Amino acid sequence: MLTLDNLSLRMGYFALTANVEIAVGKVTALMGPSGAGKSTLLSAIAGFLAPDAGRILWDGQDLTDMQPGERPVSMLFQDNNLFPHLTAAQNVGLGLRPDLRLSTEQSASVAGALTSVGLSGFADRKPGALSGGQQSRVTLGRILVAGRPIVLLDEPFAALGPALKDDMLDLVKAKLIAAGKTVVMVTHDPADARRIADFAAVVADGVVSAPVATDVLLDNPPPVLAAYLG
Repeated sequence: MLTLDNLSLRMGYFALTANVEIAVGKVTALMGPSGAGKSTLLSAIAGFLAPDAGRILWDGQDLTDMQPGERPVSMLFQDNNLFPHLTAAQNVGLGLRPDLRLSTEQSASVAGALTSVGLSGFADRKPGALSGGQQSRVTLGRILVAGRPIVLLDEPFAALGPALKDDMLDLVKAKLIAAGKTVVMVTHDPADARRIADFAAVVADGVVSAPVATDVLLDNPPPVLAAYLG
């Protein structure tokens, strides 16, 4: 279980509190108005933002004071966070070793990950020679080889067209959940949440609500979410 235990985040005049549990091996969507703190919450879970109070727990282990690289967390950003001078295989390999001194077994894992995300034959291409969707697949491959149990998605497919975005969401569900990952995703699109999220939580007015079944939330949204969705 990923537990946000009386977590308090503060940045200037901004404040956000969370006292929730996030289900293991499921996709949980964070929804709410822009600027409400959804991405800020992901940054805290990943270790890029220190909480003002409270704890972040994973399977009983306190992550609160751990450095980002020490946490059992991978994060997929909107810009894919790929290194332009490295090939697709090398970008994936960073998930195993930052120095890219991979063993034969690790190189095979990289090749397998690329095949798994539909990029067999693209190992030697650099990001500039890949489409936006293909770049997203490379980053997903890196998450798969890294093997960390928590995956945070900060609207990584927002810039893709509708059909391609749906393909990527389906791939995330198929690959990450099949691998037993616990996924927390920020989205502004209720269709995205309905497509792959088992649960959804509202982030608004400085509070993160307890996650509930996605269809239950979206079929009868609270006033703050209904006003945002229109």
